[in-house]
Amino acid sequence: MNEGTTGGPLVTGARLLVDQLRLHGVERIFCVPGESFMAVLDELYDTSDIKVVTCRHEGGAAMMAEAYGKLTGRPGIAFVTRGPGATNASAGIHVAHQDSTPMLLFIGQIERTVTERGAFQEINYRAMFSPLAKWATQIDDGRRTAEIVSRAFHLASSGRPGPVVVALPEDMLIERAAAVPARPYQRIQAGLTSEDCEAIGRAVRSADRPIVVVGGGGWSSQAAHDAMQFAERWDLPIIASFRCQDYVDNTHRSYVGNLGLGANPALLAAVREADLILAVGARLGEISSNGYSLLRIPCPEQDLIHMHPDPDEIGRVYQPTLGIIAGSESTFRHLAAAEPPRERPWASRTRKLRDAYLDWTAPPAVVGPVQMGEIMGYLRERLPADAIVTNGAGNFAIWPNRYHRYRTYRSMLAPVSGSMGYGIPAAVAAKIQFPGRLVVAFAGDGDILMTGQELATAVKENAPILIVLLNNNMYGTIRMHQERAYPGRVTATTLVNPDFIRFAESFGAFAERITKTDQFSGAFERAVASQKVALLEIIIDPEIISPTDTITSLRKRKRPTN
Repeated sequence: MNEGTTGGPLVTGARLLVDQLRLHGVERIFCVPGESFMAVLDELYDTSDIKVVTCRHEGGAAMMAEAYGKLTGRPGIAFVTRGPGATNASAGIHVAHQDSTPMLLFIGQIERTVTERGAFQEINYRAMFSPLAKWATQIDDGRRTAEIVSRAFHLASSGRPGPVVVALPEDMLIERAAAVPARPYQRIQAGLTSEDCEAIGRAVRSADRPIVVVGGGGWSSQAAHDAMQFAERWDLPIIASFRCQDYVDNTHRSYVGNLGLGANPALLAAVREADLILAVGARLGEISSNGYSLLRIPCPEQDLIHMHPDPDEIGRVYQPTLGIIAGSESTFRHLAAAEPPRERPWASRTRKLRDAYLDWTAPPAVVGPVQMGEIMGYLRERLPADAIVTNGAGNFAIWPNRYHRYRTYRSMLAPVSGSMGYGIPAAVAAKIQFPGRLVVAFAGDGDILMTGQELATAVKENAPILIVLLNNNMYGTIRMHQERAYPGRVTATTLVNPDFIRFAESFGAFAERITKTDQFSGAFERAVASQKVALLEIIIDPEIISPTDTITSLRKRKRPTN
């Protein structure tokens, strides 16, 4: 065997890459196979400690990798082929970017000798992914594989976590180069100092109406535990930012709700009336700020202490009273140990906000034979504390997002980016990673056909997820906005659907249709007992456009005039 200049044996670029994945602790990759990275697939054939999950669409593969990153805190890994494979996968990269999730996407690339000729499926991935990823690069020289892969893992997991994209020229993967020594990556996070902790304590003690807002990436179960300890010891109201409800125990007396789409008006008022906002990890983006209306730009009327691992996020929109570059783990480790004051004048306000949350999340009655409120009440009691609930995007997601009680960190997988089709791939990844936990995916009839083919992946991987499908034969969210802006003028939102029961059964799944409320609990128990991938289709009256609105009520409202 030939030797390189370092004295080590010469091996293929594909072997160098796989060895680096093993070094950095990769246990599973999600992919749609392509000829552009067949050399990597061949090396994986002899690498038993990395499992390969074959998906049916690159978007699904990327979303599974993103969900893995959320669940474990380690970068999820996806492999896709060039051109259409990469463009399909971009949906998952966008989710990882907006959700601050560590993820690596490896793309098979054209041979280096034909670059910039407009070769078959050629794309410049540095240009394509630079707005969506923390870094987009290409390994043009196999000798730099260890260096580039190490940087990719460090970037994806450190600071504000996010996706990194690495292109792999096909000829580089079969070219031989010498391996160089490397070490496993380390997650690097800025930490809170004792001086910072004292400054935060002084600010809270001097406040009358403080609130805590949590969210963002880079959390852990310990950080979530410490956050609740801090809120409990100090009697502070704690709020989750958009789709971060599982960061805090929703049954805890200090939890007062989340700043999501259609947030509780009482909660929005509490944020506006606060004299101190302690934001930890949360970006305070468009959704969590209610369209940038809760805080004045650039200088909020409230005192704002903003802690975030990315210095570029502090002061990006709002100038904080105190900005601290720190990760959530370090922040709450210090704050949980801080001694609370004897007098806590805000404690009664915390109780009032908690009562307002309980009122807001009492499931409503709706028209028709199916009462989703009662079904959510059943699931609230039936699902174990560690059950994982996923969803994509659509009005159906209001039901689990508003009415379910998340009790365990990383029991919610939902896209901050608002991506349709996320729920099913995320559920598959969750069930593969945690086979002993119950995984329930909520989907709408528009949402499910974005990635419904990943039922095949669930069956193949023996990952018995349970899908709750709400079917009203429309793109409900767009129809809702359509009726508000252009009442009665229905265009492009009506759907013609397949028979979802036969659709699911064709994959080998268990399936039942529910047309009345009292059918659900029995069907749910049969689905769980089947130990198979399962789909429960709930027929929703199209009139029920959301838990609190009907099409008729929207049309009766006067359309604003210019």
